[in-house]
Amino acid sequence: MNIQEQVVLITGAGSGIGEAAAREFARRGAKAVILVDRRDAVYNLADHINETMGRQVAEVKVGDATNDTFRGQVYDDATARHGVVTICVPAAGITRDGLSVRLDKTAGKVLPYAINHFREVTEVNLIAPIYWAIEMVARIAEDRLRRGLKQWQPAENVQGNIVFIGSVSSLGNKGQISYAASKAGLEGAAATLTKEAIYHGVRCSIIHPGFTDTPMVRSLGEEYIAKNILPFTQLRRLIRPEEIADAICFMASNSAVSGELWADAGWHPPA
Repeated sequence: MNIQEQVVLITGAGSGIGEAAAREFARRGAKAVILVDRRDAVYNLADHINETMGRQVAEVKVGDATNDTFRGQVYDDATARHGVVTICVPAAGITRDGLSVRLDKTAGKVLPYAINHFREVTEVNLIAPIYWAIEMVARIAEDRLRRGLKQWQPAENVQGNIVFIGSVSSLGNKGQISYAASKAGLEGAAATLTKEAIYHGVRCSIIHPGFTDTPMVRSLGEEYIAKNILPFTQLRRLIRPEEIADAICFMASNSAVSGELWADAGWHPPA
C-alpha cells in the first residue's frame, strides 16, 4: 500500500512513538495525518510538521481517546475533509505500574494491585485502540457498500491498514500486570481482525517495541533505566522513536508483511 495520498489517523500523537509516526507518515507523502491527543501541546507538533513539509498535512483533534462520541466525531470530520481514513495507528497508552501483590511490612498488610488502575489501563491501552481500528474498518466497509462493492478481491488495491502498538512487556514484565495484559490482549485483537477485516480489504498487524526513548520510559528514572533496561538490551541503549516509526510505516506499506513485528533492540528480561 502506497502511503502517498493516504489519510492517516494516529492516537497518542502528541509525543513518543505517536509523534514520531506522525512525522514519518507526513514525510512519506500522506495526504492528511490526523493527530489525536488529549493535550493541547499537539497543536505545536502539527504546526511544526506543516512548516517542515511546506503544506497543510497535519490536523489536530484534542479529546479523550476512550470517548465513543469523540471517536465518531473525529472520523466524521476526517472523512468530510479528506475522504475515508485508510491507515490507523492507535498509539495512545498509559502505565500504572505496580506489583500484583505487595507486602506493606510497616502496616503488616498485603495489598493487591488496585483494580481501578487495571480497568483504567485496559480501557486506554486495549479497548480504545481496538475500537479506533474497528471504526476505520466499518467506515471502509460502508464506503465499499455505497459503491456496490462486496467482498474485497486481490485484484483491488489494499483498502486500509491497522498497526497496533504492542510491547515487549506482552511477554510478561515484573510490576506491569495491567500494562502487560493490555498489550498481550492487542495480539488477540490483531489476530482476529487480520482474519475478519481482510473481507473489506483491510490488513491488520501489531508491532512490539522494546524500551523506547519516550516520556513514558523516561519517567521510570535514569537509575531504573541504567539498572533494569540497558544491561538486558543488546544495543545497550534505548530505541529511538524514529526507528519504531520507520518500522510502522514499513508494516503499513508492505502488503507481504503481516502478523507481528518485534522491534526490541535485543531486549530480554531477566528471570
